[in-house]
Amino acid sequence: MRKRKILKLLQRREVLRTLALGLMAAIGAWFGLGSGRARAADAPSPAAPSGGRLELPRARWRELLPEPAYRVLFEEGTEQAYSSPLNGEKGAGTFVCRACYLPLFDAATKYDSRTGWPSFWEPLPNTVATKTDFKLIFPRTEYHCVRCSGHQGHIFKDGPRPTGLRYCNNGVALRFVAKGEPLPPLREES
Repeated sequence: MRKRKILKLLQRREVLRTLALGLMAAIGAWFGLGSGRARAADAPSPAAPSGGRLELPRARWRELLPEPAYRVLFEEGTEQAYSSPLNGEKGAGTFVCRACYLPLFDAATKYDSRTGWPSFWEPLPNTVATKTDFKLIFPRTEYHCVRCSGHQGHIFKDGPRPTGLRYCNNGVALRFVAKGEPLPPLREES
């Protein structure tokens, strides 16, 4: 009988501890201590490769992109797992940002993570910037296109060698350009 009471007490303490940690993370997010807004230590790089940064008003991005792509790229949404045709794309080529057309991933770095989203073990150099988000209470590393700041996905430490990382990307945030096809010119302000 006494063991049962002690066990219940310990279980309650663990539940309370978990709730307290979640509450602290939520309070931190409320006050901007990891709310998905970039902090100075992990803010997107101010310089972007070839073409510089592209900053358009949200209304303009909404006009240029289909609604699902806009929601993911500029409202940091997530598409439904297994909904993107790019998840099954196995051809040689390049995956570019759907918003500004900056090349982000070589198809040679894509692999089947069995998560339902296109996954890569490494981006092209100097093409993504990271920040920490707490939208699910615990911290995750979010990554964005360094040129237009469009949200691409999250980085996890369960990927294959050589990096051990999984860049889990929303398919609607990407466009695939097959090898031999010309890459689209970088989108300019319009």
